[in-house]
Amino acid sequence: MRHHVADWRPGASLEVTRARAAMLSAVREFFAEREVLEVETPLLASSFGTEPSIEPLRSEFTGPGHAGGRRLYLQSSPEFFMKRLLADGSGPIYQVCKAFRNGEAGRLHNPEFSILEWYRPGYRVAQLMDEVAELVVGLLGQAGLPVRYCSYAQLFAEELAVDCLESDAERLQQVAVAHNLIGAESLEMDRDGWLNLLMGSLLERRLGNGELCFVTDYPASQASLARINPDDPRTARRFELYYRGVELANGFEELADADEQAQRFEHENCVRRARGQQPMPVDDYLIGALQSGLPACAGVALGLDRLLMAALQLDDIDQVIGFSLGRV
Repeated sequence: MRHHVADWRPGASLEVTRARAAMLSAVREFFAEREVLEVETPLLASSFGTEPSIEPLRSEFTGPGHAGGRRLYLQSSPEFFMKRLLADGSGPIYQVCKAFRNGEAGRLHNPEFSILEWYRPGYRVAQLMDEVAELVVGLLGQAGLPVRYCSYAQLFAEELAVDCLESDAERLQQVAVAHNLIGAESLEMDRDGWLNLLMGSLLERRLGNGELCFVTDYPASQASLARINPDDPRTARRFELYYRGVELANGFEELADADEQAQRFEHENCVRRARGQQPMPVDDYLIGALQSGLPACAGVALGLDRLLMAALQLDDIDQVIGFSLGRV
């Protein structure tokens, strides 16, 4: 009987693969010119972030010292390890690496993806957004591309005529129903669930068309690791970058208070339990690093696969990854 031969070819063409290599070279040149140190951190760890919207891919080590097995998690970001480096005095650092998320696959998602993450001691979000824009405009090859800044609350007010910082879950559900989001009448979600649905279903596609668009000052409830705005504690010093309706980057001024961070982790695990999700082990190493002293800094994660899609005007992540989920 003849064996069935699967399509063994990569999703990304050789031309796209060369474009990726050129992009990575340009990234390293960008940071070398600014004396930002490239670092590497583990992809596997004994803990994982507690954010309810992110589910981990799990693994297990069996070997010396762990005959019964040790649970490990593939990281969705190198953030916790990089903050430990910052607390140890590394200065400005960046990393190009793989990241992992369970349950996410499609036109814009693959469970294994490539990110660029960097941290700038002494920077505020405004300075970091300037640097993000400079890098992204260069990598897109779009000199002179306009850059727009819009707060999260301003976006909801202008596009949906709703005060997203004061509206409760019931009011946000009414907005979803009014905009004919299928099944909104029967969904039961908390306030952030409705905000995420409205953002993802109605607002994101309107952002960054013909420009880079930074959405700033996210609700404090959506900023697990960011500093709260002292002038408006309903919001945090967090931003996301959009281009052609797609989120490319997520950044913020980093929370440095160990006690507050531990409280946020516990709160998020309570939310996970309430939603029927498994609570995540808290990273005690990160808490220890914060207790020892994290320098005031801002950091950002940028999706390299999506950026390459944007630069080449491609519409499916399979076209820029050699071997996406359907090819492994």
